[in-house]
Amino acid sequence: MSGMTTIADGSYLGRMLALVGGRDTVGALAEGAERVAAAARRAGSSGLERPWAPGKWSGRQVLAHLADAEMAIGFRVRQVLSQERHAMQEFDEAAWMGLYRDVDVEAALAAFQAGRRWTVHFVRQLGPAELARVGVHPRRGEETVETSIRALAGHTFSHAAQLEKLPL
Repeated sequence: MSGMTTIADGSYLGRMLALVGGRDTVGALAEGAERVAAAARRAGSSGLERPWAPGKWSGRQVLAHLADAEMAIGFRVRQVLSQERHAMQEFDEAAWMGLYRDVDVEAALAAFQAGRRWTVHFVRQLGPAELARVGVHPRRGEETVETSIRALAGHTFSHAAQLEKLPL
């Protein structure tokens, strides 16, 4: 969709990390998931049909994107942890959204929540050396596991704020 921020925007990572601020990473991951679930419940099925702003994704599309991102970034982090200087792959969120003819809201929310629980469980086990492991993002260059995880938390906060703006 035009006007959407993409990873190619050089300020993206800084904005996502700023949304997390000084919060503990695991706490931020959990808080973001709670905000998403609360906003989805508040909006209800009719609210999730609406875009959060003119020309933007609907609530159901945001939920699909969050489920996709949880899967994609979780995979990326595990690749960085299991391979030396893993070359991260990008994904085009707009192209992925174009793959959906319909979004099952319940399934998208459940997939996001299950993925996030698994991510939180996984991240709690990581030590300093693992968090410092570096992968190479094609546009951002070297990126630590910790940065990727904190950016995921910020990404969730960003989309939770969109869901919270849904008109009822």
